[in-house]
Amino acid sequence: MRKKSLALASILFCAVGAGLAQVPAGPEGQPSTEQMLSPLTMIDALAKAVTANPLLQAKMAELAAAEGQRTDAAAWLYNNPQVSVDQRRRSVPQGAGTDRQSEWGAGLSQTFEVAGQRGYRRESAEAALSALRLEIADVRRQVRAEVSERYVRVLALQQRIELERQALGLFEDTATAVERRRAAGEDTRLDANVARVEAERARNQLALVLEQLLDARTGLAAQLQLPPERLPLASGDLAAERDGYSLETLLAAAQAQPRLRALAERENSAAARLKLERASTYPDVTVGLNVGREGPGFARERLTTLSVSIPLPFFRRNAAGIGKASTELSQSQIEKQAVTRDAQANVNALWARLNSLEVRVRRLQKSVLPALQDNQQLSLKSQRAGQIGLLELIVVSRQGLDARRDLIEALTDYQSTRIALELAAGWPQEEARP
Repeated sequence: MRKKSLALASILFCAVGAGLAQVPAGPEGQPSTEQMLSPLTMIDALAKAVTANPLLQAKMAELAAAEGQRTDAAAWLYNNPQVSVDQRRRSVPQGAGTDRQSEWGAGLSQTFEVAGQRGYRRESAEAALSALRLEIADVRRQVRAEVSERYVRVLALQQRIELERQALGLFEDTATAVERRRAAGEDTRLDANVARVEAERARNQLALVLEQLLDARTGLAAQLQLPPERLPLASGDLAAERDGYSLETLLAAAQAQPRLRALAERENSAAARLKLERASTYPDVTVGLNVGREGPGFARERLTTLSVSIPLPFFRRNAAGIGKASTELSQSQIEKQAVTRDAQANVNALWARLNSLEVRVRRLQKSVLPALQDNQQLSLKSQRAGQIGLLELIVVSRQGLDARRDLIEALTDYQSTRIALELAAGWPQEEARP
């Protein structure tokens, strides 16, 4: 009576053990509505993210303002010339009447900066524009990293769902068969209860992973600005691979990543702005030329006037502008120092975590999974000899399923850590572009 149930359980165990050698690589077994959608590759996802991400598009929209500021700063005369025209009518009493005279005047004046303000203003604007372009490159990297991480999670959950569906099918078949045999008096109530509980646990696990996949796909679709009815499917595998870089290479790259370079340009812009505000304490010189006609018609006079005016900086010395510029410079320096220090620490920490995860993945692939395959063969031999029962086989089967779950989780953590490490180090290096 026990041999038939043991044989059925061994079939379950063999089916589970057959998948221990590798993690499934495709989204097989998806619902029919999902099968109608073509899988989205990582390259396509990154391309969509760069072109559709609202945060990146908003950052790029700031280029027009920065370029306009640079154009204004490069002008030869920051203050535009002023033209003045006046027309006057003068009434002069003469004897019995009044003589009306028409007089006019025209003038041109120009204010000149005398303390090098134009050079400081242009230097500040150019540094601000360079900083903005580098910030756009940094935002682009962040968007690509976030999309990559969400894509990896969707891919991992798709593989988890395939695994959980296989487990559910196997445990449900076992529970149904054991229940029939218990009704026929060939198996015990304990065997039926154990099989039923395992089937329910598998069903609950599948439902949980389906919910997680829905959330992950919704988040990825939001990043890619896809319509709500077009939740993306991922394709590929979770192989533990990385670019051929070392810790020294990443630490060197971290010093030249767009974020740090942008902060350096912001510091340069703030320093130039401080010089500009200090130079503004020197009074500008305004030079004017005026011409006009005055007097009666028979004695009309032509006047030419040259004027020079300089404000006297007795009371307002631009203290507010200098203080604000000095504060911005100090803040940019502090932020740059903090980010530089944090970048080094993050790269070192993520590098150590990546190496640890790599060891974990290799141990699971080369030690744990082969050991479970060996357990499968030993269990089959013990089953044929009548030395173990259904409970023991289910325990070993669950070990096999848990090992595959652990491998998927480890590979997911590995890929997420690799993405975070390359983002923190600014790897791979590329030129900033708008």
